[in-house]
This record gives sequence, structure tokens and C-alpha cells, in this order.
Amino acid sequence: MAQLDLSSITKRYGDFYATRNLSLSVEDGEFVALLGPSGCGKTTTMRMIAGFVEPTEGSVHIGGRDMTNLPPWKRDTGLVFQNYALFPHLSVAQNVAFGLEMRHISKSDIAPKVEEALRLVRLGGMGDRMPRQMSGGQQQRVALARALVFRPDVLLLDEPLSNLDAKLRLEVRVEIRELQRKMGITTVMVTHDQEEALTMADRLVVMRDGEVRQVGTQRDLYERPTDSFVASFVGRSSFLHGTARDAGQFLTRGGLQIQCAELEKVLFGPALLSLRPERIIVDSRPPEGLENVFPGEVSFVSYLGGLLDIHIQLAGDEQVIAQIPNRAEAGIPQIGDKVFVGWSAASARVFSDPDRSAS
Repeated sequence: MAQLDLSSITKRYGDFYATRNLSLSVEDGEFVALLGPSGCGKTTTMRMIAGFVEPTEGSVHIGGRDMTNLPPWKRDTGLVFQNYALFPHLSVAQNVAFGLEMRHISKSDIAPKVEEALRLVRLGGMGDRMPRQMSGGQQQRVALARALVFRPDVLLLDEPLSNLDAKLRLEVRVEIRELQRKMGITTVMVTHDQEEALTMADRLVVMRDGEVRQVGTQRDLYERPTDSFVASFVGRSSFLHGTARDAGQFLTRGGLQIQCAELEKVLFGPALLSLRPERIIVDSRPPEGLENVFPGEVSFVSYLGGLLDIHIQLAGDEQVIAQIPNRAEAGIPQIGDKVFVGWSAASARVFSDPDRSAS
């Protein structure tokens, strides 16, 4: 196990920058998720760590050793590919043993190491099966065992759950996280699924256009996003365009005057206000004790089982989305219902960098 350090790594293809001046340190035993939309550079970053892509500039260090110019087979990294990349003509045990054979481990040592790796992923006794005889979840575990069998310094997961159905994905991500904690292995995962990142990682790295936009814990990024892109990508928000004024006031384009507790870091002028859906109160009467209360009309309702997403049209063509618990005794709001919405002055975040993706 070892610390991973990326120092100002840049990957350029002609005039296109896949990553630009990216620096990141992952502590020994830490689980970090690279999160961002397609094309943001997260997979390129992972492949530079693994050695499949050579940086144009910058360096990769693992355990204090410079790995920048070493080929993949000379780095102690275990990579789980998105499509698992199992050899269909080899048995499960032979697939897991492949990396050990490439490292010229003696045959007498390979069998016990393979069995131990399969036992770790709950596939003990299944080494004789062929990949086609395994379910999707089992194939994912085989790929994980293959990456873990030589006890790498760094485990790399390239969207490892994307091929699983929703229910199995929930189960396997818990298994991977528990196994990672048990082994204490430094882990980097690439994903575009924010829920996976929020539930599995110690820290998140939000990327866009080859650059890091914010690094932090789940709570850091959700409660204190540094810009409107992070606010729109991590979790859900309603966004209102308008103008930041002094005295903690935000005026929307539609004319709503909203009280905001934190405007000191915003350059007064055009801005974007962000509201998390669970911070919005919905009631048939004006909620008490809140600085911001407005009348509205329900325009859409999403039934999510234990939760309800309520789309509410406010005055001036403004719209917010509230998420409320589904309580049978309270009834379910219907389209066209007249309601009141409210939120505290501390619930809103205001950014001076209106981002088109957050509109």
C-alpha cells in the first residue's frame, strides 16, 4: 500500500488537452473517486496512473517512487476495467492467475494466492468455472480478484459497476468498499455516477474539461460547492438567475426578493442562486420562522416511493423543485394545487459564475 501523487500532469493530443496541469495526492489507504461528465479527463487520468497513457507533462509517483516512464507491468497497480476484460477461454482461476504469471511468480505460490483472492471476493471454490458460467456480479468479482491477487500498491476502478443492474450495483458497491477498508488499499475510482461516489469514497475529485474543479469530502462538495458547476453536478439543485445585492438580498429575473445569509464572497451583480430540494418546505399554509416564503402552484409530481419530488411554479416564471417525505397522512400534492414554499436565508448558495450547465 502506498501514497499516490500526481504532479501537474497534462495530456495533450495536438491542440486538445485531455487533462491540464492536474495535481492530486491520495493518502495511503484512502479511497478517492474521480467524478465528472463524459470527456472531462477522468479516465485519461486513471490510465496515466496505470501506465497505459504517458503524460505530456508532469509526473506520477507511487510510494515516493517516480513511475512516470515505467510500463504498466512494472507498476504495482491493479486495474478493474469497465467491461471486466476477462479472457473467455480461460477459467476463473486462470484469469485471476494471469497477472501473477506475468510477474513470474513461481507456480507453487500461484494456486494459494488465487484461492485467497477468490475467497476475499466470495468466490471460493469457483475457480474451475468459465466466465460465461458466471453472472454479471460474479464476473465483476473475478475482475476484482485479478486486480487484488498480487496485492497492488494502488487499486484502480474504471466505472466498475456500470454493467450491473441497479439492485446488484447497490450490493456490490458496499462489498467493494468493505473489502477496500479491510485491506487498507489505496484506491482510485472513476465514475460519472454521483451516488456511487458519494457512498463509496473518502474524498471526491470533481473534474471538468480536463481540470479539477473541487476536491473534498462528500459533505464539503454538497454543502459548500465552490462554483455553480459543482453545485449542479454533485447532488441536485434548483437554480435561479438574478442579481446579488447588498444587505444579503438576491433579486431574481422574475422579481422575487430572496434573503441570503452568505453573499460576502459574491461580487454584487449578475449571479446564480442554488437551492437544494430537501431544504425547501412545502405547505398549504405559509411556513413560519423562515426568511423566504412565496406562494406557488404545483406543476409536476414525481412519486419516488419514500420521497416525492414536487415541481412548484412561482411568480415571475420562476420554478423550484422540493423533495419531501412521502407521509400517507399528509396526502400527495396534485398538479394544480396552490401551495406555499419556504426556505431559510442560510439554505441558499449564490455564485458569481453563472454556468450554462446549471441553468
